[in-house]
Formats: sequence, structure tokens, C-alpha cells
Amino acid sequence: MAKIKIKSGDTVRVIAGDQKGKEGKVISIITDKNKAIVEGVNLVSKHTKPSAQNPQGGIVKKEAALPISNLAILEDGNITKVGYRVEDGKKVRFSKKSEKAI
Repeated sequence: MAKIKIKSGDTVRVIAGDQKGKEGKVISIITDKNKAIVEGVNLVSKHTKPSAQNPQGGIVKKEAALPISNLAILEDGNITKVGYRVEDGKKVRFSKKSEKAI
């Protein structure tokens, strides 16, 4: 299994698939499936039954998971690859385009 270089809270752009070109913030990472849920991207309609929390029921729009290979991290509006290095004894992620720590 490949190392996942995207973390929750990162801003990403979809670089492949039906949602290509859309951008959003990563809500969560599903490591065992190599997928991520991105805010406002890959919305699906989920039919819900009436319940105590939602007495009306109905159709709810919800984000579905996307493969991590279809996502690229954004830094200053441009996509970039991520590298790791040690600074002051701590391992930090950095942008390979600008060499700045993320």
C-alpha cells in the first residue's frame, strides 16, 4: 500500500474522473480503501427514511469518497507534489514546486 501524502484539512483539486477540475477541503481520509472525502465534491443523493432526528425523511445530498490518486494538493492555487524532510528535528511536509513547508 502506498503512503498517503494527503491529510485532513488540505485543499485539493480533482485531477481525474467525472469531478475533474473541482476543488475543496479534505474532510476525512479512508486509509484502508485509499480514498478521501472532499467537501462539496462528488455529491450523491441519499434517500433517508423518516427518523427522530429527521422526521420528514427525503433525499439528502452527501459527499462520496474519491480515490486519493485522483487528488492533487493545492498550494497558492497551483497543484504540487508533496515531499518530506527533517527541519529542527521534526519531519515536515513540503511543496516540491516552491520548496515551502505545508
